[in-house]
Amino acid sequence: MKKETIKGLNRRDFLGLSAIGLTGLTILPSYVIDGIRMPPSDRVLMGTIGLGRQSLSDFRGFAGAPGLQIVACCDVDTVKQERYKRTIEEWQKSKGLAPRCDTYEQYEKLLERKDIDVVEIVTPDHWHALMTIHACQAGKDVYVQKPLSYTIREALVMTRVANDNKRVVQVGSQQRSSREFQKAIELVQAGAIGHIEKIYAKVGDPPKPYDLPATPVPGNLNWNLWLGPLNDDKITYHPDLAPPISLNPVQNEALWGAWRWYLEMGNGYTADWGAHMFDIAQAAIGMDGSAPYEIIPQGYKGQPYMTFKFLSGVVMTEQPYLEDNPGAQGIKFIGTKGWIEVARGYIGCSDPSLIPAEIAGNRPQPRGERPPAQQQAQRPAAQGRQATTQASQGRPAPTQAGLQFEISSPHMQNFVDCVRSRKKPIASIEAGCSTSITCCLGNIAHELKRPVKWDPATYTFVDDAEACNHRLMHYEYRRPYKL
Repeated sequence: MKKETIKGLNRRDFLGLSAIGLTGLTILPSYVIDGIRMPPSDRVLMGTIGLGRQSLSDFRGFAGAPGLQIVACCDVDTVKQERYKRTIEEWQKSKGLAPRCDTYEQYEKLLERKDIDVVEIVTPDHWHALMTIHACQAGKDVYVQKPLSYTIREALVMTRVANDNKRVVQVGSQQRSSREFQKAIELVQAGAIGHIEKIYAKVGDPPKPYDLPATPVPGNLNWNLWLGPLNDDKITYHPDLAPPISLNPVQNEALWGAWRWYLEMGNGYTADWGAHMFDIAQAAIGMDGSAPYEIIPQGYKGQPYMTFKFLSGVVMTEQPYLEDNPGAQGIKFIGTKGWIEVARGYIGCSDPSLIPAEIAGNRPQPRGERPPAQQQAQRPAAQGRQATTQASQGRPAPTQAGLQFEISSPHMQNFVDCVRSRKKPIASIEAGCSTSITCCLGNIAHELKRPVKWDPATYTFVDDAEACNHRLMHYEYRRPYKL
């Protein structure tokens, strides 16, 4: 495939893009799906940017949303483009639709399309900001995977641009749409366990420095575009960063992209799972749109756990919430009248009568064996933590032609409903912004090896030039990219 010139676009540049290629767009009439004719007014056309294993899992959720059709996709890996295209067109044929999913290497080309209503962004975190900003400026609504951003400034700019352009943005922190987490939030906010004093939120370790050896870049991957705004010569290609696949024979990714475990391009478990567990904790105590005011790293003057202090007096620590299963991700709210534990597929309470039997689920049990070697390979060796498996994250295996496509996804359905109603989704960009800030603050304190103080009202550090200049506040993008 011919490689096109990269463009780093600011707002003025993007809005001035010409309508090159618009005459060849896929303009779909009203169509029949599952025997139901969808009028154009109810139809939502989507393009997907980033086509790794998470996008295939997400597709199955979007495929169950009536009236949504996927018509385009984009990735810097041409083999992943082809896999996604085949998957979408197989689904379209199964629904009696004319099969067509156009492929792109540059996301700007996809955003130029006037027929596309929404985009999903499923790229590594360092691309979330620019893609979300440009999509909002192009008049698209956005479903962006969690965490919202890589840095604090990115999260703030993304939120401002989304609101300035009146766009619906849903963050992929899907636990907000799960019944057990919704019940936990409801009970905490209703005072069912009294005033909340402590929260144990188990997520996992911060990132480590990049240490993978450089290897040759495969011809199907545009590594320069994968890097995008990252401005660190230390980052060289290794297949763990963008796990390879094959189509003949079919072989999907053996692991999740390891970029998330390295501080030069990701925020470790602090953000990968903090975007879920810290997110629910803050939602329950009314901290959406805010953040902790002081963050104390693990190890500082004997501090056993990373600690977040809120102005309300609540203290949240990154520590096990189950004594007999210290590696399990989940949350424990401790109040003056009792406690609530919640994880995926489980919720328990000191007063069992408060928990409906149909959502109680099973308390997570310790693993009986070590994870497979391929799953251990995706975590930094120095972390000493069990790798998060596909099953524990609740993510279905990548779709292949011939398999059942659709799953029930309240989170995706909520986004599509809000695209039509123009209401705020359940995981709004404001909520995602505050959660990303909390995750970044934890890693900043960890890397500085001392407490940092944050003003949630002004979104600034308190008398701390070193923290203000930290890369997770903002880093200088590689030219020609601009925030």
